[in-house]
Formats: sequence, structure tokens, C-alpha cells
Amino acid sequence: QLQASGGGLVQAGGSLRLSCAASGTIFSINTMGWYRQAPGKERELVASISSYGATNYRDSVKGRFAISRDNVKHTVYLEMNSLKAEDTAVYYCNVEVRTSAFFGFRDYWGQGTQVTVSS
Repeated sequence: QLQASGGGLVQAGGSLRLSCAASGTIFSINTMGWYRQAPGKERELVASISSYGATNYRDSVKGRFAISRDNVKHTVYLEMNSLKAEDTAVYYCNVEVRTSAFFGFRDYWGQGTQVTVSS
């Protein structure tokens, strides 16, 4: 189960921090990431972080967003700075979880948190 939080309404140029915590039976976690979906658009990858800390960002957020993870708390964060109106979307966390040594990794999605940036 994934629980996302931290969305809200912010003015352009402002900042928000999203969090997503995984709970339940967790043997190991692989890649953790954030996606977003704006009205009428497809869901897109915003940023991801591997189990060893390698990060990946879509071009439009590079230099403004930072993804990080806490492997003890099974939590992924997205620090969003210099927010723009075009960042407005529902943000979803995605985590690859292995619940047992006998099973492979499976994708889990958070419930989504709304981020609205007013211009």
C-alpha cells in the first residue's frame, strides 16, 4: 500500500514537497518514482530513483525538482521548487516492491495527490 501526501495549491515560483510511504509486507524495493497526469493528457514520468540512488528527470523539471528516498522508512520524496502553472497535475507515486524472496518485483501506485500552481 502506498500513501501519498503533500500536494496543494501554490503560487507560481513557490515550492511543495511530496511524500509517498510504502507499507505492508516488503522484502525489498527497487525503483521509486513520481508520475503526473494533467487534465486531457497522458500520465508522464516526472522523476525516478533507483535502489542505489541513481536519479532520472524529465527535461522540463530538471534543475527545479529533486527526488530522494529513505530506504528505512520505505518513502520517496519529491521536492518541487520554482513551480510553474504547467506543473499543475495529479501526481502519482510508483514503487517496485518485492514482497518475498520467492516473488519478483511488482508495480504499486499511490492514490494521487493534486498539485495546483496558480499563475
